[in-house]
Amino acid sequence: MSPGPAFGYLRGMAATPDIARDLDLLKTVFGFDAFRPGQDEIVSCVTEGRDTLAIMPTGGGKSLCFQLPALLRDGVTVVISPLIALMRDQVRALRAVGVEAGALTSGNTEEETDEVFAALSAGRLKLLYMAPERLAAGGTVNLLRRANVRMIAVDEAHCVSQWGHDFRPDYLRIGDLKRDLNVPLAAFTATADEETRAEIVQKLFAGRAPTTFLRGFDRPNIHLAFAVKDKPREQILSFADARKSLSGIVYAATRAKTETLAQALTQNGHEAIAYHAGLDPDRRREVERRFQTEDGLIVVATVAFGMGIDKPDIRWVAHADLPKSIEAYYQEIGRAGRDGAPAETMTLYGPDDIRLRRSQIDEGLAPLERRNADHARLNALLGLAEAATCRRVKLLGYFGEAAAPCGSCDICDTPPDVFDATVPTMKALSAALRTDESFGAGHLIDILRGVETDKVRARHHQDLPTFGVGKDMSKAQWNGLFRQLMGLDFLRPDPERHGALRVTQAAHPVLKGEAQVMLRRDTVTAVRDRPAVRMLVSEEDAPLLSALKAKRRALAEAQRVPAYVVFTDKTLIEMAEARPMTLDAMAGISGVGAKKLERYGDEFLAVIAGAAEDMHPARRKLAGSEAGALFDALANLARDLYRGIDGTEKPLSVSPALLRHIAERRPNCEADLARIKGMDAARINRFGADFLHVLREGA
Repeated sequence: MSPGPAFGYLRGMAATPDIARDLDLLKTVFGFDAFRPGQDEIVSCVTEGRDTLAIMPTGGGKSLCFQLPALLRDGVTVVISPLIALMRDQVRALRAVGVEAGALTSGNTEEETDEVFAALSAGRLKLLYMAPERLAAGGTVNLLRRANVRMIAVDEAHCVSQWGHDFRPDYLRIGDLKRDLNVPLAAFTATADEETRAEIVQKLFAGRAPTTFLRGFDRPNIHLAFAVKDKPREQILSFADARKSLSGIVYAATRAKTETLAQALTQNGHEAIAYHAGLDPDRRREVERRFQTEDGLIVVATVAFGMGIDKPDIRWVAHADLPKSIEAYYQEIGRAGRDGAPAETMTLYGPDDIRLRRSQIDEGLAPLERRNADHARLNALLGLAEAATCRRVKLLGYFGEAAAPCGSCDICDTPPDVFDATVPTMKALSAALRTDESFGAGHLIDILRGVETDKVRARHHQDLPTFGVGKDMSKAQWNGLFRQLMGLDFLRPDPERHGALRVTQAAHPVLKGEAQVMLRRDTVTAVRDRPAVRMLVSEEDAPLLSALKAKRRALAEAQRVPAYVVFTDKTLIEMAEARPMTLDAMAGISGVGAKKLERYGDEFLAVIAGAAEDMHPARRKLAGSEAGALFDALANLARDLYRGIDGTEKPLSVSPALLRHIAERRPNCEADLARIKGMDAARINRFGADFLHVLREGA
């Protein structure tokens, strides 16, 4: 492949910023007459070789901010990108304008890889794209040294952050690569709140602050809308029907759902195709090609995999399921309208979505601080879904940006019916506080509605002042209210207490009577009391089941065995419902035999009870058996008689091992007791009669 016109044009140019030269190249290579707002400063900074962090809105022209400097600088720029589709698309676009670019990905054909290596060897390549996972391969650093890499560009830099919405562990290697090559680094992302930005600086720039550009998050050409799920397949089909022949993306939560939705859209007269990580590389490449070249094609993709295709004229994006977080939502709707022309979005959500996202957080192996933050991020998205005022104001406010009502969202189009919910909010918050913030919404709603369940009676919660104060609202209405309170971040699930709702600082002014709460009436009343999807456990026990599954997953991964080898789902479900607080009680759970109790009992008990039971190994071997109860009774007697009946005799003890033998063998008379090794005459004299009484009567 011969050098393209852009590469030839650049030979001999000094690597110093010059706005006239930049504009000339911008026009001759990329075809643009001027930079988009903010691009020129970033291009100059990157071209000068300064470490750079740029947070720019999706569609704001991030790729140009490292592609143009790559052409202006000597050597090769290596671009780290998380998505094969995006890399292939950018390489294709660069080659189309005469720029030598290539990608080394797992989706390459052998011929494509050979072509990239040949261009590197000949010194023709200007941009080399690769996935972060390739940095783990031996020889990658030496390859990049030989290739004369002079700059690193990191696309989707939020992936380095464990606070971000799409963490990729291999992104952590990029900081080492920068040090090994000793070259400047430019990092770009569209979604990074303050915590995420701080971690990007720490992980990519070793804590040394780069020149940072924060270019705003507003995409005024995108119309925002949410809807509560009500026959969701029909809702998606109706949304697509109203935009027939326009390119669109439907995001779905599972691979199976992408296939069924694509089939339904096709049967409804649309050109639609599924796209997910389970497809083979050739099939994915074919979908990418079709989406780029065909007008009006709809791609149904998993949100976990992401699209990563830089198609400028996507006119609409629909979410068939609630995204993972507000950052993920912003990233995904940002695929639409990159050309600046009007685009539309619609996101469906429902109680099952929220339960799924909560359980994914609780079942994860992230540290407690991270899981708390993930619940807060999900709360922020829920707040956007349940918003009573302009969605754009709320979305931009999350990213720290002030805005006026946009006039371009469903709420601005048709303002919802709101009501003063201050009193019921105070009742809900009071119920949480009066139960020591130890329960989820289901139990709190039973208290508020005056429902005397076994759980309510067992804890005497029918005696609380808040019992029955919310009888005027149905269960569905209270569920809707609790959802909105979590969306306002007044209540937040506590992963350490298995989803129990904690009252946040934001709610304190309401409790003090200093703030009014206005909520949407439609999302409180629109969700009908209809049969829910059958759950493995009750809603109240679901967070504990998630925590038990997380523990099982960690143990299984450490042993490199399937999860069911530790415990089956049925066993974990019984644990979540019975909530054993001792090893004896744990031993009574179906599927917990003596060996598994010994191996895993403490760890699962710590999840349920907050701490493992302190039990002597000799007693542990008797857990769950009648002999265990006898051991405890004998141990109490041995302790009481340590100095004799009157407390003045010489101290005399009975070891736990000896107590275990007595409990297991259950001697019937003094002679049998004396045959047990360790029960000498002194111990028979002091303990014998009382021990035999316990053994005959039972513990």
